[in-house]
Amino acid sequence: MGNLLEYVQKTMKEIVIFIDKVIERLKPEQIKQMLDTLERVYRDGHKVLVMGAGRSGLVGRAFAMRLMHLGFNVYVLGETITPSIGKDDVVVAISGSGRTKLIVTAAEAAKKVNATVIAITSYPDSPLGQLADIVVEIPGRTKMAPDIDYFARQILGIHEPLAPLGTLFEDTALVFLDGVVVELMHRLGKSEADLRAKHANIEL
Repeated sequence: MGNLLEYVQKTMKEIVIFIDKVIERLKPEQIKQMLDTLERVYRDGHKVLVMGAGRSGLVGRAFAMRLMHLGFNVYVLGETITPSIGKDDVVVAISGSGRTKLIVTAAEAAKKVNATVIAITSYPDSPLGQLADIVVEIPGRTKMAPDIDYFARQILGIHEPLAPLGTLFEDTALVFLDGVVVELMHRLGKSEADLRAKHANIEL
C-alpha cells in the first residue's frame, strides 16, 4: 500500500529545504532598508498599507496582524476601513511575479501620492520591482510559466517542485515576514506581553 503520507511528507521537506536555502540568498542590505523604513514609519506615527492578491494577500494579512500587535498604524488594501495614504506612509506590496495587475496598479497609485513602496517579490526587474523604492528579493516558485520561473529548480536541483503554483514563494515570504516581525520587536523594545496586550479579545 506504500506510505499514505508520502506526498505530504515529501512536500513539507521540500518546502523546509527550500526556505533554508533561500535564507543564504537573502540580501542583508535590502532587508535593512525595509526594517529601517518600517521603524521610521512606526516612530513617526505614519501609516503602513499591506497588499497582495490571492494567497500572497493572505500572507500580507498575517504580516499586517503582527504589525498591529506591535503597535503600527497598519491597514490592508481592500478593507472598508482603509484610509487614504500620503507622502510619509509606507506600502508593502507582495507579489511573487511582480506582475499581478491589481498590485502593480495599486503600487503605481501609491507612488503618485509619494508614499514609499516596499516590494516583496522574486523578480526585482518586474513592473512592481521597477517602480518600488525598496525591493526585497525572495526567491521562490511563482505562478509564471516554467521557462521563465526557474528559481525553485535552481535552488532545489529538481526538474519540477512538488509544491504547486506559488506555494514556495508564499511560504517563504510568510516565514521571512515573521522574521521581520521579531527583528522589529527587538528594535522597538517590544515583548511578547506587549503583543499579547494588542491581541483581539473579541474573536469570531
